[in-house]
Amino acid sequence: MRLILLGAPGAGKGTQAEILSKKFSIPTISTGNILRAAMKNGTALGLKVKEYMDAGNLVPDELIIGIIRERLAEADCANGYILDGVPRTIPQAVAMEEAGISIDAVVSIEIDDEIIVKRMGGRRVCESCGSSYHLVAVPPKEEGICDSCGGKLVQRKDDDPETVISRLAVYHKATEPLKAFYSERGLLKAVDGNSDTVPGTNKAILSALGITV
Repeated sequence: MRLILLGAPGAGKGTQAEILSKKFSIPTISTGNILRAAMKNGTALGLKVKEYMDAGNLVPDELIIGIIRERLAEADCANGYILDGVPRTIPQAVAMEEAGISIDAVVSIEIDDEIIVKRMGGRRVCESCGSSYHLVAVPPKEEGICDSCGGKLVQRKDDDPETVISRLAVYHKATEPLKAFYSERGLLKAVDGNSDTVPGTNKAILSALGITV
C-alpha cells in the first residue's frame, strides 16, 4: 500500500498516518519530521533547510524530492509507505512521477476552514519525535508527555489562529490543486472529516480504499 495523505493543516493527516502505519505495517514518511530532524542534528543539509525556513521560504523541490527518494530506498519501505506532507505542489507531484515514485492511492481529508482553526488551538507536538496529539481528540496518556518517547509536548507557533489562517490560504492556493491532478489519474479518494471522530475518519478512509472494516 503506497499512499499519499492530502488535507489542509490540522486536518488530521499525521494522526491518521500513524493509525494506517500500524495497520499496514508500513512507515509514515513525513517531510516535516525529516526536515526538523535534519535541523536539530545540525547537519549540512539541516543548516541549508534552516536557512530557507528561517527566511520564511519553501525548501526547494529538488531538495525535498531528494530527501524522499533516499528515504523510500530504505528496506522498511519495500512493502509500501505513507507520504504525509509531500507533495505540496503540482511541480513536486510531477517531479515525484519523474523520479519513479509510485503511488496506489491519494486520500484527501476534507474539513472546513473554520473547524480547522478551532481544532488547531488544541494541537500539541512532541519536540523530540514529532508525534502529534490533540487535547480533546487525541490526548496523551499523561498531560504534556509524549506516549511514544516521553518527550515534552509543545504548542507550535504555527498553530495559533492568525498563522493557521495564513497557512490555509497557502494550502488552498498551492496544494489543493493536487486533488484535480490526482483525480485525473484515477487515484484520488476524498473523505469527509468535518464531524467524525478519529476512529470514524479512519473507518471512512479504509472504506474509500476498498478495505472492509
